[in-house]
Amino acid sequence: MANKYREIPANEEQLPEEEILQEEEVKEPTQRRSYKKGVLAKGLSTVFSGSFLTNEKTLRSVPYIMFLAFIAILYIAYGYYADDTIRESNKVSNQLKELRSEYISTKSELMFASKQSEVAKAVDSLGLKEPVVPPMKIEVDSTELYKVIK
Repeated sequence: MANKYREIPANEEQLPEEEILQEEEVKEPTQRRSYKKGVLAKGLSTVFSGSFLTNEKTLRSVPYIMFLAFIAILYIAYGYYADDTIRESNKVSNQLKELRSEYISTKSELMFASKQSEVAKAVDSLGLKEPVVPPMKIEVDSTELYKVIK
């Protein structure tokens, strides 16, 4: 196969017909490739120029394209909604953890302050002292109490 751009020296003979046919067969695939590139370029140019919108096939599929666009918008909106919900859930969870820790610390302070020894120390400044004698139980008959009230 000969290169078509190669200079042919004067002393070489002309190529036989078989080689010329082979040369033409080789050229066909390159022409097909250039044709495909031309189709791609034409397709892109119609898309970028907007002239594809006047095509009848495109006009028939506009409702379907609009439906797909609507579904895509809903999908994106749902993604944002889910992100916001997750952020809010994490925020509430952190607040709950903080409140739980505050509850536990306050409860432990209250338990410490309500011990008998701590209460005795607190009321000692008021002049009150802890009784040494245990309290006595007073028993009253409910029937006698009823008679006294009348």
